[in-house]
Amino acid sequence: MVTDDASKIHVVVGASGATGGALVRELVRRGRRVRAVNRSGNATVPDGVEVLAGDATDPARMREVCAGAGVVYNAVNPPFARWRESFPAAVDGVLAGAEEVGARMVFVDDTWMYGRVSGPMTEDLPVRPVSDRGVLRAWLAEKVLAAHAAGRVRTVIGRAPELYGPAVESLLGATVFGSAVSGRPAVWGGELDQPITPMFVDDFAHGLATLGEADEALGQVWHVPTPAPTTARAFFALISAATGRQLRVVRVGERAVRAVGTLWPIAREGAQMLYQFRQPHVVDASRYAAVLGPGQVTSYEDGVGRTVDWYRAREGGSLAGFGR
Repeated sequence: MVTDDASKIHVVVGASGATGGALVRELVRRGRRVRAVNRSGNATVPDGVEVLAGDATDPARMREVCAGAGVVYNAVNPPFARWRESFPAAVDGVLAGAEEVGARMVFVDDTWMYGRVSGPMTEDLPVRPVSDRGVLRAWLAEKVLAAHAAGRVRTVIGRAPELYGPAVESLLGATVFGSAVSGRPAVWGGELDQPITPMFVDDFAHGLATLGEADEALGQVWHVPTPAPTTARAFFALISAATGRQLRVVRVGERAVRAVGTLWPIAREGAQMLYQFRQPHVVDASRYAAVLGPGQVTSYEDGVGRTVDWYRAREGGSLAGFGR
């Protein structure tokens, strides 16, 4: 059943990123009216999608681009170097746009605020970040939930572990998949045999779209379902099978990752997050499954194959411009 909010326009702010783009496609697949918003106003989108320019840090512009919206998705992911100055303002701007039109707002989030864990991550874990990025993420989530508690905006948060897939830039992105397709060694800063639950980006988009239309989800944090835990070793073996060549893996520490970052900024900025892959990095989404259903869960084999195909199609071209 489509709620009154869901029958209105779905506005995706940050539509040029990997998650935002996947979300636009998922909403179109569901037959929703979609407006894609990014800074330039230019984006490759499915037919029928309206594209508007808008800086998420500008509340006045967000009020304009959210006109007629029933659901607004904040998929903004500023470059790491501008997180402190841009991310809080982007959260405030998108909240202002949703508040202006009485829309609900879905916030795209990760798991960095949980810090060091020894088992599966659940939504009720204490917030104990051990990195600057984690502290910022915790604060942003608090702002989003506080807007709901105050009655300003109906909000909901969807969280994912490390993403992978077409156009995703993460520690599983170009330094692993791109390297595998081009025949270079993959750079990995974690353990090979700790349990992990990487999430295919289309599955995250499916979960976010579901959260945007579920009244019972509002005012809460939700982990979006993933396949059963695997390990980096097993995940890399699937990449080897998909590429037809053995993936060589170079395991490095934080200092070496920072050095790699002189050529690849995502590695430099992600170095402080390496602790996540030296401990279990498993998302428990049982609450989502119990309340909202099983979600869309792409097998690792299928997700890896589709990601390898995407990198192959772009081999030799520019890999710049990726986004979570």
